[in-house]
Amino acid sequence: MGISVSRIETLLGYNEGGDRAIVQYLIDEALSEAKQYCNIRAEYRIYKKVGFDNHIKSLVINDICFSIQKIVFNQMKKTETIAVFSCTAGEEIGKRSREELMGGDPLKGYIFDVIGSMVVDGAADLMQDELLVSVSQSGHKITNRYSPGYCGWSVAEQHKLFQLLPDNFCGIRLTESALMDPVKSVSGIIGIGEHVKYNKYTCSYCDMKDCTYRNVKEEKDKHISTKP
Repeated sequence: MGISVSRIETLLGYNEGGDRAIVQYLIDEALSEAKQYCNIRAEYRIYKKVGFDNHIKSLVINDICFSIQKIVFNQMKKTETIAVFSCTAGEEIGKRSREELMGGDPLKGYIFDVIGSMVVDGAADLMQDELLVSVSQSGHKITNRYSPGYCGWSVAEQHKLFQLLPDNFCGIRLTESALMDPVKSVSGIIGIGEHVKYNKYTCSYCDMKDCTYRNVKEEKDKHISTKP
């Protein structure tokens, strides 16, 4: 899933150089422990009854209307069918993180938190790769995945999204405030069609300026641009 000590160091804000022996030890230890705390699940359902309203930038799936806003709408508007997905790293990795944050080692707790996020993101990547293999057999392509809470799409519409999934899908429950439990979970949509496009990097489309992954990419791009 692309989880490595160096990747976690970057997400924690550690740059190249300096003495990082202590944090590297904690990351190694946490990575070793995390194997027993992760219960990864990832699934999707494909819907053929979809429609778009260009005027209000909305998407309709099985008669449920989503106000996905301009950024997501422009990436999805050529879609023919939609995959609605959810993925989770399970409950235990989040519990382990909270234990360390509240009463043990805050740094290690944060490391577990980062690992949990990377695990569920990696699971979503693998799920998306499998979807691509499946649809490509019929000459179709896929878009990037998009989730409520990003690119102007209200997180409250998570409730609508979960109406399209069976109860307890992937063992995920939704709170009244539209947060997922376990917390290390993601859900969203992926467009499928002959004329859709997958963009390798989508940070330029997103308005979340404080996103951790945006900062990592910007730092990487900056590092590449300064190479001789």
